[in-house]
Amino acid sequence: MSFTPFKLAISAEMVFLDLPFVERVKRIHGLGFSVEIWNWTSKDIQALVATGADFTSMTGYIEGNLIDPEGIRQLLDSAKESLAIAAQLGCPSLNLHGTGLDGQGLPVKPVIQTTGRMWLNACKTLEKIARLGEDAGRVFLLENLNTEVDHPGTPFARADETLALIEAVGSPHLKMNLDLYHAQIGEGNLIELIQRAGSAIGEIQVADVPGRMEPGTGEIHYPAIARTLFGMGYSGVVGLEGWASGDSEVALERFRQAFTLDG
Repeated sequence: MSFTPFKLAISAEMVFLDLPFVERVKRIHGLGFSVEIWNWTSKDIQALVATGADFTSMTGYIEGNLIDPEGIRQLLDSAKESLAIAAQLGCPSLNLHGTGLDGQGLPVKPVIQTTGRMWLNACKTLEKIARLGEDAGRVFLLENLNTEVDHPGTPFARADETLALIEAVGSPHLKMNLDLYHAQIGEGNLIELIQRAGSAIGEIQVADVPGRMEPGTGEIHYPAIARTLFGMGYSGVVGLEGWASGDSEVALERFRQAFTLDG
């Protein structure tokens, strides 16, 4: 008997691109998946609520960064605003990056080298973020990115860096959004990385390499990833944050199959 031990979610930003955004959410929900969104400021929140969809993750800030005073202030203020929207959507997790990203995914303030002072500031800022999450009963997720292809100049981008910050804070309200597409490009050894991250994982995001499309289109053997996660006892969210190589509905089914296990 086959079964799926994870909650499968789809980024509405990257599939069914021929549909208006709310219609994408309805389509994903109708196919039995949870939904993830990026920048909530560009969305009709009440229309999204009315879809009845299960929202698992959304971007948890509007602007700011982890390292300089003005950026920290902006990050904390916009995290508070984002928590209010998450409450409306019933969304348990809010996503963060090492710095604010522009519309092309490039850092608003690129960093060539992270200094000791930057690490200290980032840790202190994330402690404050975690307390905001605790007060609101929600979890912030710090996502790893790749700097080789998609996000050059982003500080704290590598998975080992994001994991180090999360472990330093040590709060259940700050966990890792372990994006395996980004990790494969930047680091590889995905199964060892997953096992190393362990209980720090708050979500797994996936897409294949190269191309950032659904599982089965590239070099990552996602069924092995699924077995590893299940063997560790992970039963949380696995999110497809990738483009469809062709028909979106077919891509979603390939994603489901990759994370379906034989009993």
